[in-house]
Amino acid sequence: MSKVPIPKKAFDPKIFLANVGPGKTNLKFRNGQSVFTQGDDANAVFYIQKGKVKLIVVSKEGKEAVVAILGAGQFFGEGCLNGQSLRIATTKAIEDCNITAITRNAMIKALQSEPKFSQLFMAYLLTRNNRIEEDLIDQLFNSSERRLARLLLLLANFGKEGSPQPIEAKVSQETLAEMIGTTRSRVSFFMNKFRKLGFISYNGKIEVHNSLLHAVLHDKPHLKDEE
Repeated sequence: MSKVPIPKKAFDPKIFLANVGPGKTNLKFRNGQSVFTQGDDANAVFYIQKGKVKLIVVSKEGKEAVVAILGAGQFFGEGCLNGQSLRIATTKAIEDCNITAITRNAMIKALQSEPKFSQLFMAYLLTRNNRIEEDLIDQLFNSSERRLARLLLLLANFGKEGSPQPIEAKVSQETLAEMIGTTRSRVSFFMNKFRKLGFISYNGKIEVHNSLLHAVLHDKPHLKDEE
């Protein structure tokens, strides 16, 4: 009597990323810990299961800039797939994180053998590329006040599925200033202005309101650079 073949389970990218296996390790990082440092060997891709990290670049002169804040469901360190041998940025947890590390070889194998995973990763790369282009345009053409407004909306996940999320107080004004290319004092000034206008509120966390999105989309005169 012939055996009935057991059907193969459908590949689920989220389960693949959550479970340990060949070339995959689940790691925990406390707030302030570095995942990797600029100049380290680039030999793995990382996927954030929980928490947030910031990407920091340091110039030869020692000047530091925060270039991105990433959260759950996002990858980082993918440059190793494109021939990057050394890390070009430092990645540091800004809250407690659960992160999956996937070796370069395991990542390439999964991308080649699992179309669903390849589609998920490609969608992420395209979204990330669009964000980088938007950030560049933002830096070139918008005032620092408008750049801050846009950054707050992005950090609060406006435009994504579900309700906007509060921004953790751990995202400091210094970090916001580095990301939009201005000083902490200007960020403080604009944040107070946004609060008085009802665009944001403070309650241990920063709550971003729909009125800020409305002001950005409709080019309200509230958002004019006063520098």
